[in-house]
Amino acid sequence: MFRTKRSVLVRRLWRSRAPGGEEEEEEAAAGEPGAAAAAAEARAHVCGGGGGRGCCPGKAGRGGRASAGAEAELKALTHAVLKRLKERQLEGLLHAVESRGGARTPCLLLPAKADSRLGQHWYPLPVLLCKVFRWPDLRHCSEVKRLCCCESYGKAHPELVCCNPHHLSRLCELESPPPPYSRYPMDFLKPTDSQVLQEPGDRSHWCVVAYWEEKTRVGRLYSVQEPSLDIFYDLPQGNGFCLGQLNSDNKSQLVQKVRSKIGYGIQLTKEVDGVWVYNRSSYPIFIKSATLDNPDSRTLLVHKVFPGFSIKAFDYEKAYSLQRPNDHEFMQQPWTGFTVQISFVKGWGQCYTRQFISSCPCWLEVIFNNR
Repeated sequence: MFRTKRSVLVRRLWRSRAPGGEEEEEEAAAGEPGAAAAAAEARAHVCGGGGGRGCCPGKAGRGGRASAGAEAELKALTHAVLKRLKERQLEGLLHAVESRGGARTPCLLLPAKADSRLGQHWYPLPVLLCKVFRWPDLRHCSEVKRLCCCESYGKAHPELVCCNPHHLSRLCELESPPPPYSRYPMDFLKPTDSQVLQEPGDRSHWCVVAYWEEKTRVGRLYSVQEPSLDIFYDLPQGNGFCLGQLNSDNKSQLVQKVRSKIGYGIQLTKEVDGVWVYNRSSYPIFIKSATLDNPDSRTLLVHKVFPGFSIKAFDYEKAYSLQRPNDHEFMQQPWTGFTVQISFVKGWGQCYTRQFISSCPCWLEVIFNNR
């Protein structure tokens, strides 16, 4: 009976593995310009194309002996790893995989030095399980980042390392700059009450978050004191800023549709090197931040962050060093270098029908406490 339950858990986990890259076309049905190209980019082979020997076994070759052989090898290796786990560890891993990271699940601590060979490559166990259950094209541990909820977070050389694939996120690459956009009019972003500034006697919050639907702010400003904040529409065991509980007067069908797609939303975390944003939803988010730009750039860029990816959205040290004395727009507003704008599902800019973030159905403004 004991072996039967373990075998059932292993089979369920294998059936729950990540698909081989057949993602849906994002925003194509909505008629977004460039949506098909963006979806193709999301499926692009990060190792340089080709799907050569030992590369992305879960997606190698469409049919034929190479694909079948790679699939069989991956299955055999995955089963060998899973069968070494205790029953309670298998149950925790299955809960994490089936909830897609939406449920709070414990760390899966395994020996840090245990690597597994797949084709011509050796993979640390955390990377292998991330390949199986999240990103089939993952190649190296440098492509992922540990979330602060993980016991292995911040530990350089632990004897045991967490292999829960939903305790890691994938790093957003910025080598290929996204298309620039024109700066939007910021009159409607001016603070409407003193909450955006530091109130006397309240020095504990490190940022405040405002939720917008197009040009209308919905709900009150949310003051953030804890190092990590979940912002979501619907999240199992969710604790944080729940957008689904806000009463909105906006009757736009597009706004309602995008609201329902926010799902698990994002995780906003203040870390030693800056503020990170982790996309927990099933759709891309779009981020604009002055510290993501080249300091010499005269236009701010919007960065697209795919599901499961993280990006360092704000750098305090860089923000303090930025000076734009000749920029009239910045001179007329509270220091914009200490704000970040995040749009859910829909992007804006030159490659989209929406030129300004104020046209996006659902978006956030994060205002950092610079004192």
